[in-house]
Amino acid sequence: MIAARSVNHHDLSAHMPGMSTPQGKKRRADRTFRDEQLDRGFFIALLVVHLPPGKVLLSLDRTNWEHGETPINFLVLGAVVHGFTLPLIWVPLDQSGNSHTYARMWLVLKLLRAWPAKRWLGLVADREFIGAEWFRFLRRQGIKRAIRIRQTDMLDDMNGKEWFEHVQHGHFHEIGEKVFVFGELMRVVATRSPTGDLVIIATDFSARKTWRLYKQRWSIECTFSSFKKRGFDLERTGMTERSRLQRLFGLVTLAWMFCLRLGVWLSQTWPIPVLKHGRRAVSLVRHGAQHLVDALRWKPQQFMAILEVFIQAFCPPGAAESEVVTY
Repeated sequence: MIAARSVNHHDLSAHMPGMSTPQGKKRRADRTFRDEQLDRGFFIALLVVHLPPGKVLLSLDRTNWEHGETPINFLVLGAVVHGFTLPLIWVPLDQSGNSHTYARMWLVLKLLRAWPAKRWLGLVADREFIGAEWFRFLRRQGIKRAIRIRQTDMLDDMNGKEWFEHVQHGHFHEIGEKVFVFGELMRVVATRSPTGDLVIIATDFSARKTWRLYKQRWSIECTFSSFKKRGFDLERTGMTERSRLQRLFGLVTLAWMFCLRLGVWLSQTWPIPVLKHGRRAVSLVRHGAQHLVDALRWKPQQFMAILEVFIQAFCPPGAAESEVVTY
């Protein structure tokens, strides 16, 4: 997948070793996604050991596309690391559109078995993920929340628009006391986006920390983008069966994580140039993928050294990597 930058079986077969025909290699790729050993527990066990020490911020969102007339819709919960969200657990949804509260609760409970609530810094999510039962469930699990709500949602006896109608872009306002949001007593902070949209967040954090954490929610969108056309072309898969899709998403996550892991490590020694608009010339994922493909194809000795990087956890943001290999 890393070499082909694709999940399409025709593309994968050209990069598979062996003397069999392209059709035989394609069948071999297909058998991989039928392997029942590649279950949810397998992927969670491989992923959580790479998380940095201490508490980690979790982000929840959906990604979807269509194969012909068949909608494919994933609900994904992951950890924010180095400007991206590393998916930890995911489930294909039966329907298109928003997820059901019980699907979200199920996802959180499954992850809590491997990553207890004391290791969660909190959960950030967009306004799709709201509701009294959902908010109450997170509190009972000991998970702090920073979740955007709609301007029509009631905060005590007024809706969000009435509370914050005066807020201008660049200004931040907090209701002086906690108010009831979907039956939960929470802080509420708000600002206005550059396009004029009112951004209201129900939170268990201070106002300053809420904005710092909620801005990282966008990291999951960056991950989805690099899973698709900017990375592994996930939307080109012809699979629609749920169990195979779940395995496919897991294998893409592992391949993507290795690219990010190497990109983070390389950036400590060879920083990525920053362009005039203030952004990096390439992302950490692309940076790692370029060097990893080069080593896979032409530099087997360097690839063996790179494997030493893959067995290490991510360092906390801002911390220096330990020097364990020479690339």
